[in-house]
Amino acid sequence: MTDKVLLPKTDLRVSRLCLGSNMFGTALDQGRVDAVLNRFVALGGNFIDTARSYGDWIPGAPAGASERAIGVWLKTQRRQDVVVATKGGFFDLRVGDYRSRANPADVAKDLAESLEHLQVDAIDLYWLHADDPSVPVGELIDALIAEQSAGKIRAFGASNWSPERLVEAQAYAAGKGHAGFAAFQPFWGLATPNAEAAAAQGYGRYYDAAFADVDLPVIPYAGQSRGVFSKLADGGEAGLPEGLAAMYLNDANRARLPRVQAKAKALGASVNAVVLAWLINQSRLTIPIIGASRPDQLDDAFSALSLNLSAEAVAELAA
Repeated sequence: MTDKVLLPKTDLRVSRLCLGSNMFGTALDQGRVDAVLNRFVALGGNFIDTARSYGDWIPGAPAGASERAIGVWLKTQRRQDVVVATKGGFFDLRVGDYRSRANPADVAKDLAESLEHLQVDAIDLYWLHADDPSVPVGELIDALIAEQSAGKIRAFGASNWSPERLVEAQAYAAGKGHAGFAAFQPFWGLATPNAEAAAAQGYGRYYDAAFADVDLPVIPYAGQSRGVFSKLADGGEAGLPEGLAAMYLNDANRARLPRVQAKAKALGASVNAVVLAWLINQSRLTIPIIGASRPDQLDDAFSALSLNLSAEAVAELAA
């Protein structure tokens, strides 16, 4: 079982790993979703991340397929035992609407749909899925505070925001006597991405030194770097899928691979567990979002929680 940690300035106690769900309800049917979620809970997990848009890129899938699948499963659980995070304000992929929707009106619409899909009265942690720098931060923070006051969300955060906008938003919230964002969700993992390929595949800004100015917990997506180090260790570069190679195949990651393998051997752990431990052992509170299509994959991910890496080891792995 994994210990829970309190997200500062909230009443949310969450597991040190968060389960991502972008395949739920589409690539994974309800039976497979239930099996993965049940194993996650059995291992001590309680923190689930989804989004209003997840599944909307699949033709014929119901709107909000991931949220709907989680909502069905939630009916088998005690609601208070599960911390559900979802996101709104992203492109409307169902109709090919690629205008920015990070504004109070569109976010309110997405939130209402998420509550319906998840079959809950309130979202525990509500993320803005994207940012629109043309919208003043005050308008967005005020809208989220209003939704919180109305009891529709318990806390809120920001995904794919720049550090500059996060700092500005937090300053605005503080001026109103509010804690503001409870966490932020950047693109971050041990493998350094090729920026052009990452952008082409829809990934946001990669975590960098500028985010040190943001005094918030980090809940990064792509925390396993899509398994690239494990795949390189098992099959070499020739075995990488085209999209994964475009994203992560570079000299920086080639140099990191033997260090990751050596640390895994020394600890008696898997390569993937070391990759996750690198995030878990950061100096700031970091809760990686993991993915799994089978229950057994979660056992390996949770083994990362028992790996203690020193600050020197963390720095060495990323050198």
